[in-house]
Amino acid sequence: MSAAKTIYDGHIVKLELEEGKWEIVRHADAVAILLLSEQGEMKLVRQHRRAVGADTLEAPAGLIDEGETPEQAARRELQEEVGLDADLTLLTRFYTSPGFCDEQLYVFEANNPRESRLPLDEDEEIEEVWMAPQALLDGLREGTIESSSPTVAAALYALQRLGQGAK
Repeated sequence: MSAAKTIYDGHIVKLELEEGKWEIVRHADAVAILLLSEQGEMKLVRQHRRAVGADTLEAPAGLIDEGETPEQAARRELQEEVGLDADLTLLTRFYTSPGFCDEQLYVFEANNPRESRLPLDEDEEIEEVWMAPQALLDGLREGTIESSSPTVAAALYALQRLGQGAK
């Protein structure tokens, strides 16, 4: 097996070519946070995403900075994006697109939220949205919610409810 050749090395991604034919994206790992209100609504954020040229609805999320643990990153993103700190529990970790990318997404559940705002990154404009489970499911079915983080969060929420005997 030959060594990988680096084609591009940027701030977030690195593109390598293995054995002259396998394009592999090395991507920083990320976190997403599932935060539910007492009424069962999910906290989402609406923000413009240049890569898709549109505004998206997502769970609070972001990249894990160098030297940060996933939990520290989740706490920071929650404070930056929605002005809250909370007790965090890791729900799952998975590869976002293992066919070509090594990025892992750590999904946390946030409980006992309390105010604790950090400033947004200077290039971020975020609108906070509380969304009822049915509205989220409708948006997923209708294709108006296209980001993976609320999709995964909704699936985990549904699985948790099934595990508790809810219908």
